[in-house]
Amino acid sequence: MTRFALYENEVAGKFSKRIATAARVVDESTLPKATQELVKIRASQINNCGMCLDMHTKDAAHNGETAVRLAMVAAWRESNVFNEAERAALALTEEGTRLADNNQAINEDTWAQVRKNYDDNQIGALISLIATINAWNRLNVIAGMVGGDYVPGQW
Repeated sequence: MTRFALYENEVAGKFSKRIATAARVVDESTLPKATQELVKIRASQINNCGMCLDMHTKDAAHNGETAVRLAMVAAWRESNVFNEAERAALALTEEGTRLADNNQAINEDTWAQVRKNYDDNQIGALISLIATINAWNRLNVIAGMVGGDYVPGQW
């Protein structure tokens, strides 16, 4: 199924390691871990990245996320299981992931909710996270990486 051995390739492997190193800044930030996983899951759903969905849903569940919340990520607007801050992060994730489909890029109401619920360092982490997960999604989808075999904590 894999069309290209991305992580075994010298250039792509080096690139991936650099992205992973850069992503540690977000991991070490005060942006809540649960929010980080929700953002990764939502972007991965939009981008149809099975590998990332496999990883991040399993990691989230392993870290205590409920099955109901995981099931509702795709329909977060039509649910009552996410708090105001998480909803702001999910809206920004969708708008930041769908830049080409959105005439105004980031909606000012979305941005106001992000500003209301997060401090500057958390916003910096959120923006960086959205950019990073979109990069991972694109790497994996283009290379034809598939999900299903990930074990929590594997990477």
